[in-house]
Amino acid sequence: MLSKKDIFGYEPNQQYSTAVAYFSMEFAVHQALKIYSGGLGFLAGSHLRSAYELKQNLLGIGILWKYGYYDQSRDKDMLMKPDYTEKQYAFLQDTGITFKVPVHDAEVHVRAYLLKPETFGTAPLFLLSTDVPENDFLSRTITHRLYDPHETTRIAQSIILGTGGAMLLDILNMPPDIYHMNEGHSVSLNFYLYSKHKSLEEIKKRVVFTTHTPEMAGNEEHRYSLLKEMSFFYHLQEHEVKSILGMDGDNFSYTLGALKFARKANGVSALHGKVARDMWSHNLGICEITSITNAQNQKYWEDPTIGKAIKSGNDQEIMLRKKEMKADLFKVVANQCGKLFNPDVLTIVWARRFAGYKRADLVMQDWNRFLNLINNEAFPVQIIWAGKPYPEDFGAIGLFNSIINRALPLKNCAVLTGYELELSALLKRGSDVWLNNPRMYREASGTSGMTAAMNGSINLSLPDGWVPEFAKDNINSFLIQPAADGLPDQEQDNQENTNLMNVLERTVLPTYYNDQKQWLSLVKKAAMDVVPAFEASRMANEYYEKMYKA
Repeated sequence: MLSKKDIFGYEPNQQYSTAVAYFSMEFAVHQALKIYSGGLGFLAGSHLRSAYELKQNLLGIGILWKYGYYDQSRDKDMLMKPDYTEKQYAFLQDTGITFKVPVHDAEVHVRAYLLKPETFGTAPLFLLSTDVPENDFLSRTITHRLYDPHETTRIAQSIILGTGGAMLLDILNMPPDIYHMNEGHSVSLNFYLYSKHKSLEEIKKRVVFTTHTPEMAGNEEHRYSLLKEMSFFYHLQEHEVKSILGMDGDNFSYTLGALKFARKANGVSALHGKVARDMWSHNLGICEITSITNAQNQKYWEDPTIGKAIKSGNDQEIMLRKKEMKADLFKVVANQCGKLFNPDVLTIVWARRFAGYKRADLVMQDWNRFLNLINNEAFPVQIIWAGKPYPEDFGAIGLFNSIINRALPLKNCAVLTGYELELSALLKRGSDVWLNNPRMYREASGTSGMTAAMNGSINLSLPDGWVPEFAKDNINSFLIQPAADGLPDQEQDNQENTNLMNVLERTVLPTYYNDQKQWLSLVKKAAMDVVPAFEASRMANEYYEKMYKA
């Protein structure tokens, strides 16, 4: 059996001696390990990297997805299509541990793999797989696709993560002081813990919860009867679950259940913490909801050359390195789209998980004004979009493909596929402006703008998520004025498109081309303000101080 020394390979810092198991459905730790879809994974990956750098007594629990999320490619018309290719990872250690987890009143065999800390510079990460010979075909498919579209498979995935992860820790004889649920996917672990401790109060001593979803529709729930049939409640009956948690109704909400099991919960920005309290505070028996703003790992994301140039205030070196990084990005544009972009031209990037509320096409809302923007010879501009829609979100895929079609005839507009860690880094380093225009109060945090700022890119953003804690208009960023609350969506889109275009035409472009000193001042101020406040070491430390030790 593996010892703690075998797993960690280092002695945890006494400041962080509380033992923590961090449960997440996805982790983005390296381009080679494709077990993530978007922001939740990017956050979890940076958390593990900073936990390693601080030598915290924390390990991760996740799933080894055989086909990952999906591979984003193109069809014969250059439109997006999802592909599924089996992934192989020679750098993972097979622990030799196989155990059984009850799913749908059957025993599913689960094998545990370990990503050791020295491999990619992260806290140790256990990854669970049901794709083993002992299982029948259906059981093997549980860990095939991240966020499988079938309801029963999604429930089974949560059971493997939550119940399976907690069981693994007992098998290793390493039950942690704290079980940290990063989103509600792993909430089933609490029913396993209840079978051990027979007390809600005992569970509350051991469990904390991070919520990431600022709207009711995005919080996962399923019928109690189906969850009971799937063995989600471990050995508890439906009426026992309702009695223990003081819940009723036909559906069990993962988030509400997690808020009742946890001793403390957090939103992922100051604004999101308030939104979460407003959403859930009317429910009896929930825990306190505080906030810890998301952050990203500087060592992984920041280009060291531009980081050094910004820190020393060397304007010439900043400009030189920025052009080099733009040229690197533009090689991908040429390869994928057959378009030659110019490193001397202002380059705007919109790139993140592709969902409707993030409004990738807001800049195109007034088409004639958009055409005037991209055809302005006095202030030329280049625009790049990238992102992965959920493969069964046909509305988001339709929007992605419509942007491809509209961009195709425009020599200075490009849509890139394959949005994963490597391309994300190229986009952040190669952009001059990082565009962020979600519908207000829908973005819990967002972190892409943090790493853009680390690489000399200026945020152009609505004040949602983390942005109000960072942005100072025309000092370290450019802010888009939001429309009044409560307007119909179309009217909100129209107003915010107008406000976005006004900022671009009247401030962003003239500053870039006519006031280089002011532009560089914004670049340097943004980089100085984003670290350490939005660097993941601050976040990893804050979780210990606010959540784990409290």
